[in-house]
Amino acid sequence: MTKTTKTFFSGAFALLVGLAANMAVAAEGDNFVDEASAKGIAEIETAKMALDKGTSEDVKQFAQKMIDDHTKANQELAQLAQQKDLEMSDEATLMDKAKAMILKLRDGENFDKAYANNQVVAHEQTIELYQEYVESGDNADLKQFAQKSLPKLEEHLKHAKELQAKHGDKN
Repeated sequence: MTKTTKTFFSGAFALLVGLAANMAVAAEGDNFVDEASAKGIAEIETAKMALDKGTSEDVKQFAQKMIDDHTKANQELAQLAQQKDLEMSDEATLMDKAKAMILKLRDGENFDKAYANNQVVAHEQTIELYQEYVESGDNADLKQFAQKSLPKLEEHLKHAKELQAKHGDKN
């Protein structure tokens, strides 16, 4: 093998390694965008159900706040995703859909209790997703979005725990 051929193969290998690294970076950002947007959709869908099926005013107020805040967050995320050419989810995850189906079976105070419990778990999971991306994500804009969103998500969790204490199980 000539020196020119070795140089060519070395350059090609370096290019492939670089492309693979970029694909991994895109996949990681894509995964966060997909999961975060799916969680936002799940929040909006269950909140709409709470507006319809909830019995207490505090549950309905919380549900409206979830619709407003998560719609706004998903709009911001959609703008970032479009700039980065990343895919947004267009539906909740299968697990979140299953949880929503369980909520659909509830009525009255039983619904309020189930919704409050659901919201605590959902926000704990979402906060974990966002914290992990802040700590180990590679896209600076997405990390900034996640960091900026965490205080609002933590506020939601606090409020959800208050609802749970009033309406739900005290785990």
